[in-house]
Amino acid sequence: MPLGLRRRLRGNKPKEAARLVKVEPVGAGGGGGDGPSVPPAPPAAPAPPAAPRRLVFHTQLAHGSPTGRVEDFANIQELYAKIAAVFDIAAAEILYCTLNTPKVDMEKLLGSHLGLEDFIFAHVKGIQKEVEVYKSEDSLGLTITDNGTGYAFIKRIKDGSLIDSIKTICVGDHIESINGENIVGWRHYDIAKKLKELKKDESFTLKLIEPKKAFEIGPRSKPGKSSAEKIGTERGTLRLRSKGPATVEEMPSEVKTKAIEKIDGLLELYMGIQDTDLATTMFEAGKDKVNPDEFAVALDETLGDFAFPDEFVFDVWGAISDAKRE
Repeated sequence: MPLGLRRRLRGNKPKEAARLVKVEPVGAGGGGGDGPSVPPAPPAAPAPPAAPRRLVFHTQLAHGSPTGRVEDFANIQELYAKIAAVFDIAAAEILYCTLNTPKVDMEKLLGSHLGLEDFIFAHVKGIQKEVEVYKSEDSLGLTITDNGTGYAFIKRIKDGSLIDSIKTICVGDHIESINGENIVGWRHYDIAKKLKELKKDESFTLKLIEPKKAFEIGPRSKPGKSSAEKIGTERGTLRLRSKGPATVEEMPSEVKTKAIEKIDGLLELYMGIQDTDLATTMFEAGKDKVNPDEFAVALDETLGDFAFPDEFVFDVWGAISDAKRE
């Protein structure tokens, strides 16, 4: 059981020393003494509140479009709605977004942090395909993630794995259904679990949607400053939250970045998913804990629905501890 919080006792503030000189009250007709009375200075006007910072981000459709601008959003859902409005499409058409590249680059996926000068590329639904897979091995070799709005997709395919041999299944494909069961709205860990529980030596069917691809190569921006010139000129990130307003934060430290990368790797190893947001939450829960027991309690309080196995929790604690020592 975690220890109770210690109260920090606050000492009484020292009393101000009594004045040694008595100040005579000033009458209506003027003060005592020979000189004329000086009227008191008017109180200083309070400083006006600082205007909230206006954050504007540039965006394009990854398969090609003019450049648009989005602002005033607090989470992924609102961002997708803003992008959809700019390009006159339905928000449900957006599969995911990458930062600073129109390619299907899973290392550049938009998560809960958005750099203040990041350029957003939205990948929309393209061709739908249905693939039958014979599960000849226990492990499919898939790593699943999701976009935060109900769409799960393939983030990684292990080289030499069963899925790697099926060339119609690609990184970036959205998984719409498994054996005819629609899984839109499922979280990535539930989908990974369902795929893992499929029986060996039996076939199953995946319905996939790949992101729309460009059919021509050409400039993606209007004349003027290129998108590359806008990238990385200011340090800081916009933290998108599922609840509450977005906040501007400094770039994460090297210690935090390393720990989150290690935790994300453990999520893939144990659960078949990758989720930087989840890894960040786990790091925040353990960064100030002094032993694995305290960390386990904090993890249950924060992410109790996951029911992580003890071995996984211990390995995550080790990743956090190692990063803090480096």
